[in-house]
Amino acid sequence: MDDEREQDTSPRLTASRRGVLAAVALAPAFTSVPARAHALSFGPKGRDLVEPVMTKPADWADVGKALGRPGDMRRFMYHTAFPRRDLTVFSQGILIKPALALGTHVSFVRYADHSALMIGDFVVTERELQHFCDVLQGRGIMLTAIHKHLLAHSPDVWWVHLHAHGHDPVAVARGLRAALDCTSTPPAEPIPLSPSGDLDTASIDAAMGVKGAASDEIYTCTYVRRETIADGNLALPPGLGATTSVNFQPLGGGTAAVSGDLVMIANEVQPVLVALRRGGVELVEVHHHHLNDEPHLFFVHYWAVGDAVRLAAAIRRAVDVTNVVPMPAAGL
Repeated sequence: MDDEREQDTSPRLTASRRGVLAAVALAPAFTSVPARAHALSFGPKGRDLVEPVMTKPADWADVGKALGRPGDMRRFMYHTAFPRRDLTVFSQGILIKPALALGTHVSFVRYADHSALMIGDFVVTERELQHFCDVLQGRGIMLTAIHKHLLAHSPDVWWVHLHAHGHDPVAVARGLRAALDCTSTPPAEPIPLSPSGDLDTASIDAAMGVKGAASDEIYTCTYVRRETIADGNLALPPGLGATTSVNFQPLGGGTAAVSGDLVMIANEVQPVLVALRRGGVELVEVHHHHLNDEPHLFFVHYWAVGDAVRLAAAIRRAVDVTNVVPMPAAGL
């Protein structure tokens, strides 16, 4: 398999494989078990990337203090969540749980050159949006995307992706805190690892080909890109800014509202969109989360309501035309 992936990088095979991807995704054989399409595997060529280094929670104590709440370690990443439990958001008449689509979060990573990278995704109301952005810009924190994760929802909510890189992560954390203080984001509270209602999680796992996890009433299946993803000259650790997530909110009777996003490279976008629509999944938005990533990544946010296992199988057909693997366990 490794030899096969190395051969895929030739121009001749790249063009050929793109044709195969499109043919697989557009073929009418979506009726039974989907064929597995192996997307191209490649990363930055001929570049010396700065690698992330492992850290401990104590290394981020001052960052946590500046943010005003504790975080946790997720392999290379110091991760902090800010769920918008203060918001009552409905999409197509369904009350959205915070863990389904209202989960503000930020991650910090230390690098071998002693610099630190921050990548975040923040949920803000439309009323909060402009001032929130002004404060971030005043603190030197970059905005890399402003978009929607949900259809026809009330009140109006926006998702803002953030980026900062330098040698003073505490200053970045203070800037984030100043922006958060301009919103109604509530204080931290424990997140229950609650069961996922009446969902058949074993069948969902079988359909998705990955073991999911329950948190705050939501069941989530997660994948990461196989390639090394670079942000400028930094190698991103798996799971930072390059994940596919499938989130199930139980609605009773084995049904669920399903929301999330799929990460893609350019030649995977059309096969994924076709696969989602053929599976009855609604498209929300196609966009970027990064400015200087290589390979350049696209994300599609989607929405569906129905039988959870059927929807898992439909979304898996879209996942299978992208170059992803199940998310590694946190301790690996």
